[in-house]
Amino acid sequence: MTAPAHSPQAHPLAGTRGAEPWPGPAPVRRGAQGRARSAGPAGARTTPPHSRTDPDADAALAAIDRCLDAALVGQHRLRETLLLGLLTGGHVLLESVPGLAKTTGAQALAHAVDGTFSRIQGTPDLLPSDIIGAQVLSDGRFETRLGPVHANIVLLDEINRSSAKTQSAMLEAMAEKQTTIGGQRFELPDPFLVLATQNPLDQEGTYALPEAQLDRFALKDVLAYPTQAEELEMLRRLEAGTLGTGDGADRRACSLAQVRTLRAAAAATYIDPAISRYIVAIVAATRTGGRTGRTPPPRLGALAEHIACGASPRASIAFTACAKALALLRGRAFVIPEDVADLAPRVLCHRIGLTFEARALEVRPRDIVAAVVGAVRAP
Repeated sequence: MTAPAHSPQAHPLAGTRGAEPWPGPAPVRRGAQGRARSAGPAGARTTPPHSRTDPDADAALAAIDRCLDAALVGQHRLRETLLLGLLTGGHVLLESVPGLAKTTGAQALAHAVDGTFSRIQGTPDLLPSDIIGAQVLSDGRFETRLGPVHANIVLLDEINRSSAKTQSAMLEAMAEKQTTIGGQRFELPDPFLVLATQNPLDQEGTYALPEAQLDRFALKDVLAYPTQAEELEMLRRLEAGTLGTGDGADRRACSLAQVRTLRAAAAATYIDPAISRYIVAIVAATRTGGRTGRTPPPRLGALAEHIACGASPRASIAFTACAKALALLRGRAFVIPEDVADLAPRVLCHRIGLTFEARALEVRPRDIVAAVVGAVRAP
């Protein structure tokens, strides 16, 4: 059955009656089995070539999830974010109070894919050579000793405590997947994933991350406290001696070669042109109002005046890659609008710059993202 066409009256978040709605993607009609089919200006339709994911990919992802489940109690949002970073090759910024299993989750993911893991503690006196490595004089000649960043999964704890010079060294590693020591380039292992954390409570002695480095993170997630039931399960595992290790089962679910295959499967996930237009419309809506000089979409309202700068095209790229990976994690071979809406806070919140007035009024980036997603018509 064909869904009714969207209109400002039918859609609760579209423009007011009689007003032209903010230009979203072309309407999408869904077939009997839920496949998205976009109707363009000429009426041409495209359908996903497959409605189901590869069974081998599903089995590998299920095995990784079992490994994470053995090491972590709860934190399902953290697991999903870590897997999204792994499948897309996009780096992840995690923000939470201490003790919410960020290190445990990163270690568990590295063990699950049989990869190398290293942890770097950000401090004001941390030097770039402490991260990327250095040349050391040994027996009358210089030897290159690679730093801890040369690992498959790197946890950079409290990144905002490291100096701007050290952060710039990480920027090269994150952006170019390589480091430079003594004029010589060293490729980083593949896959390579940086999980950086920052503590929102104690900001004394910290260096705010520049916009250029924030934009290098595909996702930013804010972790929540566990529920009481999950905390009781943690205590049970503590008494049993299995906290952080599960029941002692093998935590290696797949090889690094299989991870590269999973990345290829995620990249091959079908995304309809209407969904791509939906993503671009959401990102473009963050570049309106305030100091941008562009007219904001209807229903964004006064929040648009609090935007100092919007998301860059890198946000659209990360949005598309993560939406494909999320569809794969959820057992689909195609992306749906709900995938995009679920990812919006994680992809956009750290990419939106707020005005001074917004900070004074305690307007949060997630408030603006929620308004933007509501203002753009979904297919």
